[in-house]
Amino acid sequence: MNDAPISTLAARTVEETGIAVGVLFAQSGHMAVTEEAMLRGTLIAIDEINGAGGIEGRMLIPYIESPLDDHINYRDLATKLIVHDHVSAIFGCCSSASRKAVLPVVERHDTLLFYPSVYEGFEYSPNVIYSGPTPSQSVVPLLEYLFSTCGRKVFLIGSNYVFAREINRITREFLEESEAIVAGELYLDFSPSAAQLRVAVEQVAKARADLILSTVVGEDTAALLNACNAHGIRASSTPVATLTAGEGELARAVPRAREGVLTANPYFPAIDTPENRAFVERYQQRYGLAEWPSMYAASAYSQVHLFALGVRQAGATDTGAVLAALQGARLGTPHGEIVVDAENNHVSLQPRIGRARPDGSFEIIWEAQSAVQPDPYLVSYNRHVR
Repeated sequence: MNDAPISTLAARTVEETGIAVGVLFAQSGHMAVTEEAMLRGTLIAIDEINGAGGIEGRMLIPYIESPLDDHINYRDLATKLIVHDHVSAIFGCCSSASRKAVLPVVERHDTLLFYPSVYEGFEYSPNVIYSGPTPSQSVVPLLEYLFSTCGRKVFLIGSNYVFAREINRITREFLEESEAIVAGELYLDFSPSAAQLRVAVEQVAKARADLILSTVVGEDTAALLNACNAHGIRASSTPVATLTAGEGELARAVPRAREGVLTANPYFPAIDTPENRAFVERYQQRYGLAEWPSMYAASAYSQVHLFALGVRQAGATDTGAVLAALQGARLGTPHGEIVVDAENNHVSLQPRIGRARPDGSFEIIWEAQSAVQPDPYLVSYNRHVR
């Protein structure tokens, strides 16, 4: 499939011959490195579904929009997709700011949003399927691993917006209950200047923490790692853990800066299952043998198949019917079976922790024995680190 938007078919023709879906990922700006991976995963899944005959003979017809960094642009383009292009669902958004801008739009028009990103939790919408990990599936297992292997004096550094601040709020509570110490906490502007990075890294060095937990997002991840490396702070000696860095983000950091970086997420290309090997092969056939799918690509890929499953089971594309069909639905994915929780529209995921090699790929160094049910409000997770 050509990755350009499809916008020449009249709405009536689309309704008769296919199913219009919106694709809303930035292809420029500081989040493009992450959202480009989501776009790639989405398009591979659409091609697979269409190549297998579509959904009951109806092809998925993607209307692709590339928002600017301004989250208001996401809101406006989501409105266009729904009102003008008549999409049945939107696959899109990465940052929490963009998701929160789009949320009232899909609720007002009763349209589905499939959201593939790791996020801070504490949200539920009947119009959103949340296919990325929540803190109970990412923050908690990562901190437990770090406490058992690295120490308990933690420096928190993030991008200056809701995701990082909320994740660090949760982290501080966890640290207090686990007899750990917050060595420092600071936030970077998007696309931080060299001067701001230098000051931040000096603060990190002065704190002498056992480990650094980063919630810096997008291309700023590589900027931070490179600045730390220039100052002599390297993950190979002072552990740097992140909830947001995949292969694409690390590719922009120099090898010494990214080596040893730890990240927690449900997906790594190294997962040795037939489903994942097939996914990696399809990804590299399309984008090149040097390219590896990240957690963002895998999550975006899986949620398109989840939508297709819902439409097949419902025999319709309207929001209520698809949502009803997806309650408790199970789907095999490159990162294992996922199950949609009927109470909160989040999915079960198997947490894993990877360590980056100098070439930017990850080796899996820990994985949970089974999938963790979604607990977006952190009501029932076990706080067993002491």
